[in-house]
Amino acid sequence: MSTMIENPNGTFNALVVREAEEGNPKSASASIEQLTDADLPDYDAGDVIVQIDFSSLNYKDGMALTGKGRILRSYPMVPGIDFSGTVISSESPKFASGDEVILTGWAVGERYWGGYSQRQKVKAGWLVRRPVGMSAMQAMGIGTAGLTAMMCVLGLEDGGVTPTDGPVVVTGAAGGVGSVAVAILANLGYKVTAVTGRPEQHDYLRSLGATSFLTREEMSETPKPLEAENFAGAVDTVGSTMLAKVIAQTKYQGVVTACGLAGGVDLPSTVMPFILRGVRLQGIDSVMAPVEAREAAWARLLTDLPSERLDAMTEVVPMSALPNQAEAIMAGQVRGRIVVDPNA
Repeated sequence: MSTMIENPNGTFNALVVREAEEGNPKSASASIEQLTDADLPDYDAGDVIVQIDFSSLNYKDGMALTGKGRILRSYPMVPGIDFSGTVISSESPKFASGDEVILTGWAVGERYWGGYSQRQKVKAGWLVRRPVGMSAMQAMGIGTAGLTAMMCVLGLEDGGVTPTDGPVVVTGAAGGVGSVAVAILANLGYKVTAVTGRPEQHDYLRSLGATSFLTREEMSETPKPLEAENFAGAVDTVGSTMLAKVIAQTKYQGVVTACGLAGGVDLPSTVMPFILRGVRLQGIDSVMAPVEAREAAWARLLTDLPSERLDAMTEVVPMSALPNQAEAIMAGQVRGRIVVDPNA
């Protein structure tokens, strides 16, 4: 359980994004400020205040902190789309002081104040209990990216894809979602082909369980409507041409789970893989997923993601490092998962 942070001045630190010129998002900048509980937002009856142990850096957080994509909906804003921590106080019967919880999604860190803070007030319905046996740091080593990866794996299973059906491919494999997906799939017995534009990460991906590799360049070539049937399933974090390429190479009645758009929002594909091979394209969303689906995914993460592989992909940084880390994740220079310690 967390150690309660007591400040004689009643303050805590948060990374706050403010506009220098009202109505001009391009003028926004982030800095660490001292806040009090009176600064925290108010929602409905049932609000919960959480002492945050860790948050994490996701692609969407990088967009928010660099001003790309206009992720933030209002100002001032505390970014951070996920966190793990301990309940300080609760107006909801669902949670009590001392409960260990996780928050991901629900537009937190975009529309509502998020995890880059030592404490935060949220709606009770946004929280799930942290699985017994999973530490707060591990929960954010997984974070939104890992939860999304697990939901992709569950999507493959729901479509009937098994390790005996053939290889599966993971695009953007060295990123957060990709790293967790590779580790889970390999642990479950799948042969995993990793797509990455960074050949220097091959040893890292092998340590997570990848057995073969494809380059970003070859998987970004304009696909034919149908290509060789190479994969029984896929986890795609990129979108656009690469997703179309993956679809064209998916086996008869294979499943492609799609959860990202780093390569673009378009999909230059045809209907042929779907009507001639029965390929299934399964969209994956973890932002608004029902609590029951989240709880099921977190339970599977506890059992299906080996802790040593999670440790191998995790780096912990202080909150003050976020501006530089945000630039790095947008430039494709971040490997695995970045855990953010707001108390460092």
